[in-house]
Amino acid sequence: MNAATAPILELRDIRAGYGPIEVVHGVSLEVPTGSVVALLGPNGGGKTTILNVCAGIVAPMAGEVRFESEPVTLVSADGRARRGICTVPEGRGIFPNLSVRENLLMATQVGVPMDRIEDVAYAQFPRLDSRRKQLAGTLSGGEQQMLALARAFATEPKILLLDELSLGLAPMVVTELYDKVRELASGGLSILLVEQFARTALPIADAAALVLQGVIAHQGSPDEMEEALSASYLGG
Repeated sequence: MNAATAPILELRDIRAGYGPIEVVHGVSLEVPTGSVVALLGPNGGGKTTILNVCAGIVAPMAGEVRFESEPVTLVSADGRARRGICTVPEGRGIFPNLSVRENLLMATQVGVPMDRIEDVAYAQFPRLDSRRKQLAGTLSGGEQQMLALARAFATEPKILLLDELSLGLAPMVVTELYDKVRELASGGLSILLVEQFARTALPIADAAALVLQGVIAHQGSPDEMEEALSASYLGG
């Protein structure tokens, strides 16, 4: 990455929460173009709220969100998706009563043709090809997460926001999914991911931030984070 390149996504002094309750207190963060940044920390620390502010799902109480050097704080979640900010939410966000193919069809709302979405999705996740008529709710947990990733990546995002990819999955499946994320990242896709289990996410990250009680307590390279993780939080 060119050091002079502006970050693809930037948070400036973000304060956010739900109703009158502030849970994120003045967070500033950059995701360099073409990099993987991991938000780590225990549940309830504010990681998902930060991710949802990036996605446009939660409006900040104060601060600014910038994407490709332009302010997008007031842009809706749908508007951000059309600009290339794609989210895979905690719990996968698939439609269980729709088939695999129908779930992929939902991704066309960002303007990518269905044939292109199917070509990319099945190429990246061949297991889904033979299940295209199967109801998504009958897939295994790992396959559901594959579908969520496939649907997201097939929309040709500029940045992918991943929330707790490993949630509720067997370690072998988690390894397979993170191998795929590593592959996507190696192709130049920018990724901001939230993960409770730090040792799962650090191997694919270029940088990481430890979020504790709504603030970034430490940030740096994966190697630099090891001491902070050992002292403040053991995730996996």
